[in-house]
Amino acid sequence: MHRLLVTTDMLRGDSAILPPDPAHHLKVVRPRPGELVELFDGAGHSRQYRVDSVNMPLTAAGDIVTFQPPSFQLTLFACVTKGSRWDWTVEKATELGVTRIVPVISERCIVRIDCGERAAKRERWRRIAEDAARQSDAKWLPEISAAVDFRDSLELVKRCVCFVGALTNPPPEPIMKAVQRRLRESPGGSSFGLFVGPEGDFSPEELGSLLEIAVPTSFGPTILRAETAAIFGLSALVAALHGQ
Repeated sequence: MHRLLVTTDMLRGDSAILPPDPAHHLKVVRPRPGELVELFDGAGHSRQYRVDSVNMPLTAAGDIVTFQPPSFQLTLFACVTKGSRWDWTVEKATELGVTRIVPVISERCIVRIDCGERAAKRERWRRIAEDAARQSDAKWLPEISAAVDFRDSLELVKRCVCFVGALTNPPPEPIMKAVQRRLRESPGGSSFGLFVGPEGDFSPEELGSLLEIAVPTSFGPTILRAETAAIFGLSALVAALHGQ
């Protein structure tokens, strides 16, 4: 079934005139007359509507369905990578069900985003997340933060149990074991995070700051690209949290 993102208010009506973006998407997919589509708001509500014509209002074909919010909050702190690699990270993190994505500009980031550009970048990343949510049957959209400098990200890290991929001596626990151990030691936690560095890794000062407030973990025997590390780490975290 085709899914279209709309406002919560639109779901309350028994007929719906789509705004430009979802209307364009509906025209592209060319539904048959009488076909059902799902409208959702990215905040845990959805409703089925019937398409009589792409040029006419949709007609409600059921009641609003409300989904339970996630049992845990999961934030991805990730240093921004180049071009399509970052877009891919936003897309896949959304598919994995993160609650929030915080793009970070660290000392060794290749990508630099001026303060005046950050609002526009955030809007673009939000659209990528919306498309990923629509395609993956996600009920909740992640919050996409504007890019923040590394030092500013630390205050956000302190608000959750955050795991960081780190090369330390001696080597830290594998991420799955580290998460499972933390869940055993402190059951009932609901706010978690993952911090992933840039292509050039953290500076020694940055890593030292993180290790004071985050749990170091290993992502395996090989050195992963930044975007691979983000999705690998998130996958392990989600698997552990859903299995608790």
